[in-house]
Amino acid sequence: MIDLYALTSPTIQRIFIALEELELPYNTILVDTWKGEHFTPDFEKLTPNQKLPVIVDHDGPGGKRQVVWESGAILVYLADKTRRLIPSDPGQRSDVMQWMFLQMSAGGPFSGQVVHFSNYAPKDGNDYALSRFKTMVNRLYDVYDKQLAHHRFVAGEEYSIADIAALPWLRYYPILKIDIEARPNVKRWIVMLEARPAVQTALAKIATIKSTRETATVDMKDRVFGRGAYARP
Repeated sequence: MIDLYALTSPTIQRIFIALEELELPYNTILVDTWKGEHFTPDFEKLTPNQKLPVIVDHDGPGGKRQVVWESGAILVYLADKTRRLIPSDPGQRSDVMQWMFLQMSAGGPFSGQVVHFSNYAPKDGNDYALSRFKTMVNRLYDVYDKQLAHHRFVAGEEYSIADIAALPWLRYYPILKIDIEARPNVKRWIVMLEARPAVQTALAKIATIKSTRETATVDMKDRVFGRGAYARP
């Protein structure tokens, strides 16, 4: 059994999808970050970064308990554990890992910044930041569209964790205000993946999860975002 510490962000959605695709039994433990539940000493024992998602595999290597944090590391761990969704051929595995690292280093972070500066930052004085991150996200959609023009899946002709890593943020194009019609190959890929039974099951489970985001205090939002009294010079 695997414990998944989760809420609903795209970063966490990746892990729900992977667990469903790999048919691994798991138990969801909700951590409401809008209540600061990720700042507790017990949660810090699981991840020094105090961020979601985290998994605890009670049947890890050698039958021992294994804690894994950071969504990219979790996807690789689960793929290696089951020997699925990641190629055994070194060259093909390298292709998957390159697209994985693109998503971890750029796709997710830049998209997250677009959401932050669009919805949570002060309205004045952020034009440069928002323009920069929107430009970077648009460029990445183009990168994916060119790749998917010649391949069925992100890293080639086989479905892999590179697709699972990318899907949650790329399917958020309405929130990111991306012109998906200008990226027909990405659109085709999103429709294809969203039709997968495991993806549908994962998204249905995520849709039932509620947080206290709308009622979070200003102080808690400041702590979560590292602003106000929590900003560091």
